[in-house]
Amino acid sequence: MSDEFRSGFACLVGRPNAGKSTLTNALVGTKVAITSGRPQTTRHTIRGIVHRPDAQLVLVDTPGLHRPRTLLGDHLNSLVRSTLTEVDVVAFCVPADEKVGPGDRYIARDLEVLSGRTPVVAVVTKTDRVPRQRVMEQLLAVSELGDWADVVPTSATDGFQVGTLADVLVKHLPAGPALYPDGELTDEPEAVMVAELVREAALEGVRDELPHSLAVVVDEITPREGTELLDVRVDLYVERDSQKAIVIGKGGSRLRDVGTRARAGIEALLGQRVYLDLHVRVAKDWQRDPKKLGRLGFTDR
Repeated sequence: MSDEFRSGFACLVGRPNAGKSTLTNALVGTKVAITSGRPQTTRHTIRGIVHRPDAQLVLVDTPGLHRPRTLLGDHLNSLVRSTLTEVDVVAFCVPADEKVGPGDRYIARDLEVLSGRTPVVAVVTKTDRVPRQRVMEQLLAVSELGDWADVVPTSATDGFQVGTLADVLVKHLPAGPALYPDGELTDEPEAVMVAELVREAALEGVRDELPHSLAVVVDEITPREGTELLDVRVDLYVERDSQKAIVIGKGGSRLRDVGTRARAGIEALLGQRVYLDLHVRVAKDWQRDPKKLGRLGFTDR
């Protein structure tokens, strides 16, 4: 590898639930992107910054590319495609524990067009979940999807080849100075990170229908006068009264549990004690309403 310092942007792309956010966190070494067992957890491009003696790698974790069924789905796909044109290298993530399917081929066709201008590294994720023979079979299947610059198997859970993947991505970055101050791990505003932590807590253990219908907006983060406490007011939006009942739970039990889990992450993020005030609201069919999408922060780039 060259002795020159390298810096630039790498975009992680793949179908929903391919392990992109977990891999982002593993590469950065701390939590900068929320994770969930549910598809379409990521709603924004979250940047995580990997600091090395020889390079600075800025990771852009994107929502999963998919065939959209709503205006929100169109927006998320547009967000991914616009991001792909702005980075130095793309990591195409395919999980080892699921056969290559139509969703992977759909993305591979998009990336084949891109690969003439931007190097694409195919990454087989979640290798800890399957036997070695299955990993080898998946590597072969992924290799046949396109003409990739590199193919790397990895596991964010047990750390297998996470460092190797970082080396491969850095290899494709241009020479240049650091883009962010040393020690900075993400450029996301605090309010966005707080909203993501609340949404992650709210997604734990709920029915399949809810993740696609849940949006979280931070109303305010204000110091409480005369104390070291921060008042954090957050609104959770769903599309139907039945979904509101799911989030709140019997006698408010579920919402209290969401608040307890989210508060721990928020206090770690902000470095202060927090009073977290959660409110659940119904915005009917917000995923299909351009005005409501805009009010909830899903604006075009």
